[in-house]
Amino acid sequence: MRYPDGGGLTGEQRKRREEVRMRAVDLFEEAIEVQRIARELRVSGKSVYQWRRVWRTGGREELRSKGPSGCDCRLGPHLQAKLAMWLDEGLAAHGWSDDQVWTASRVGRLIRRKFHLSYSVSGVTRLLHRMGYSVQVPDRPAAERDEEAVAAWREVTWREVKAVRATAGAWICFEDEAGVTGRPHKGRTWGRRGITPRVKVSGRSRGRLSVAGLLCYRPGLPARLCYRLRRHTGRKGERRSLSERDYIHLLDGAHHLLKAPLIMVWDRLSTHVSKTMKALAAAREWVTVVLLPGYAPDLNPVEALWAHIKRSLANLAARTLTKLETILRRRLKALQYRHGVLGGFLEAAGLILERPH
Repeated sequence: MRYPDGGGLTGEQRKRREEVRMRAVDLFEEAIEVQRIARELRVSGKSVYQWRRVWRTGGREELRSKGPSGCDCRLGPHLQAKLAMWLDEGLAAHGWSDDQVWTASRVGRLIRRKFHLSYSVSGVTRLLHRMGYSVQVPDRPAAERDEEAVAAWREVTWREVKAVRATAGAWICFEDEAGVTGRPHKGRTWGRRGITPRVKVSGRSRGRLSVAGLLCYRPGLPARLCYRLRRHTGRKGERRSLSERDYIHLLDGAHHLLKAPLIMVWDRLSTHVSKTMKALAAAREWVTVVLLPGYAPDLNPVEALWAHIKRSLANLAARTLTKLETILRRRLKALQYRHGVLGGFLEAAGLILERPH
């Protein structure tokens, strides 16, 4: 094991290293040779020689921990707790309303303003690490999201959906749509250190693909995936999204496949709540529509499906829309047979279906 006895160690780490030194003292008293002690304790021979020299001079007590090294932090635990509270309030509460990025420089300015203490940028960085902070990419929920409505949907509406499903023997189906273009997002790849890998992708718009996915769940049965895909070539007057007819054809196909009533759970997209869609759904007695709360993609397992698909399309070098469509259909077809993965998307949304007794 490595044995750097420098600053920044926690109390637990100091205690563990002191135990190693005390074990070395026991071996010194038994006149064990240095190299054997180093192998047994998994430390360097240089450290063992140093410990033996200190032990011969001052005895066992000289090898006990002296506590944390370095000077004491100017912000004690009480002041650090106050600083953490102010950081959690966000930047807008302290006058930075243009963006929401805590930098070491801004934290240093906040410390000067509140405590009248001056910290360098590197000092602020070490302080934040000591307080348990790290640089992270933040989650960005919509400002219009109603957390109470989302919680009520999880606790009340989802329980009612499961009760209706149990009564009618229906499948619970989640639907969502996504667009795919020939310009893929970036994905990580191996490359030589210091040399950025290059992947040639299409630089011109060659149309796009719209795909609607339907994840169907029923306790005790494998999850099913249905989808409908439409090409958009960019011609003048061409619709750039799926229509009500596309969605209703997807529902008809799922009903024909599953041979059972469907409980449709989808978001409040204008196509989903239009008069045409309401009339088409009302004409089908086997469909029950349930709307998700606004700005709550985390409740829809199809969102996890699209994230899974798009990760597999990273750095895609598809030059034509036909090739892109072929690859997308192949990925969706492969997922249709991975029932465990499809079931995992529902668990990732935090929604559970009780298995029948």
